[in-house]
Amino acid sequence: MAALVSLVVLVPLLAAALTLVLGRRARPQRIVAALALTAVLGMSVALLIGVDAEGAVVVEAANWGLLGIVLVVDRLSALMLVVSSLVLLAVLIFSIGQGLADGDDETPVSIYYPTYLILTTGVMVAFVAGDLFNLYVGFEILLVASYVLITLGGTRSRIRAGVTYVIVSLLSSILFLAAIGMVYGALGTVNLAQVAERVDDLPFDVQVLLHVMLLVAFGIKAAVFPLSFWLPDSYPSAPAPVTAAFAGLLTKIGVYAIIRLETVIFPTPELNPALMVVALLTMVVGALGAVAQADIKRILSFTLVSHIGYMILGVALGTVAGTAAAIYYIVHHIVVQTTLFLAAGLVEREAGSTSITRIGGLLASAPLVAVLFFIPALNLGGIPPFSGFIGKLGLFQATAVQGDALAYALIGGGALVSLLTLYALVRVWNLAFWRPADDVEGDETRLLRAVEEAPDQPTTTETRATPRLMTLSTAGMVAVGLALTVFAGPLYALADRAAQNLDGPGAYIAVVLGDDARAAGETAGETAGEADR
Repeated sequence: MAALVSLVVLVPLLAAALTLVLGRRARPQRIVAALALTAVLGMSVALLIGVDAEGAVVVEAANWGLLGIVLVVDRLSALMLVVSSLVLLAVLIFSIGQGLADGDDETPVSIYYPTYLILTTGVMVAFVAGDLFNLYVGFEILLVASYVLITLGGTRSRIRAGVTYVIVSLLSSILFLAAIGMVYGALGTVNLAQVAERVDDLPFDVQVLLHVMLLVAFGIKAAVFPLSFWLPDSYPSAPAPVTAAFAGLLTKIGVYAIIRLETVIFPTPELNPALMVVALLTMVVGALGAVAQADIKRILSFTLVSHIGYMILGVALGTVAGTAAAIYYIVHHIVVQTTLFLAAGLVEREAGSTSITRIGGLLASAPLVAVLFFIPALNLGGIPPFSGFIGKLGLFQATAVQGDALAYALIGGGALVSLLTLYALVRVWNLAFWRPADDVEGDETRLLRAVEEAPDQPTTTETRATPRLMTLSTAGMVAVGLALTVFAGPLYALADRAAQNLDGPGAYIAVVLGDDARAAGETAGETAGEADR
């Protein structure tokens, strides 16, 4: 089991190096990337089964003990590894289909596949990191790879969105790195278990300062309000597969970091009311933004922001039930949000646009695409009996236990946001799919547009067929989303077991440190303290 922990990081990293060496040999690059992600998915499933049965796995890389790189896989991180590797593989298949059909003109293959595998490496590092610094390294790997992917094609809109994205991400990283330096200076370690063991010895005001700094850094990456302003303008401009991968995973890594922060390092209730207010504002503001949009990608980007609020709500409750509901909802949202963005890519492929004011009649011209959009849209809107309804019901039940005015406001706000999400997506359905194409204001055929733009040129137009791989990968993700409903019982039970492991830092400390490691960590901390003096 220990070898698999290292391999989920090393396999995509080595595959990235190999695809880079292959240069512009597109076919070998595709094969290497697909095999690597398939292997990562298989290893992640094996890790989840093993960890759930036998307990967490801890790997001390390079035999440096807790002074070096520590990788930890418990139920939460193993579940995140499985879901993220599944999504990354599905998006890769979608992008392969798009590239084969378009001749890779828009996404240079010599850059795309190595960068995508580097992105995968960053995701894996973030989920298995057992210390703050390596969590920071995972975030930075993600930043470098995502900046390349978001600017593929070099268009003005993508460069502008990429600049905004990288500036905000760098500010978050600077804040995170400063917090790491302060943690190390105060405690002599950045190992999560050792930090959790020693943090109570710090003065209360120092604890609050470190807590807030880390929370703000992770909040920017998770896109919580008011730190979410960058997301709706950054994601929609990227190519369809890139947008799908970003929407499904990148913000959830920030939420994952917040879960670790609030359950392992600072499991104290001082900031929970503030987090609940932030969760409510994130839900409402994101949903209102979605209702005001007229582009499918921007609508989905705002719904992405709003549903981050549900996850933050579960974490802010500070209970096992709340954390379990948040974990289940994270899994649900990764799958469903990715599926909707892939479906939006199919819409763009079929109609040439994602603006709901310019397209219509897709139910008649592309019925399969209509179905592939309709099912996850109902799921995201929380219609029973889909997984979105189950996750929200679990969150509302955990919130109701608190029984105060804020709790009831959160339940009411969550229900309202669910209705607003459903309204925004039904509006997309009515205009883009149900409305006849002839009813679109200013509707004109491609042939007519070609004649108007160049009346003296031959009246020929180019049409783009939707490749089967793009449709199959989207359909596969729709099936996974339905499986979250069919197997909601076992999955929710797994989320509950993961939440029980996170009920206070004791279990995590016991797993990572143990008796011998605990003594070694204390000795290292004393040595660092003497050196400082």
